[in-house]
Amino acid sequence: MNTGKVVLGVLTGVAVGAILGILFAPEKGSDTRANIARKTSDMGDGIKTKFEDLLAGLNEKFDDLKSKSSEILENGKGKAEEIKRTIKSDIA
Repeated sequence: MNTGKVVLGVLTGVAVGAILGILFAPEKGSDTRANIARKTSDMGDGIKTKFEDLLAGLNEKFDDLKSKSSEILENGKGKAEEIKRTIKSDIA
């Protein structure tokens, strides 16, 4: 299933749930608005935290990949030098 469709479905479900919750809420309008504001803020904080965690994980993976690629490059240079020396000694 396409990730975009899943995200759209979840967001639609959240919006419909919020609208139904407001329509059938037993509280005063001012209390309902305060609850919505608080929950929206909490949800925003949660999304921000998850996004920051995702970025930190991606940065860590990028750093690991960069380190491993440097190791591979150095090993390749060493092997190339070894092959050059072997060829020179075979020619001489």
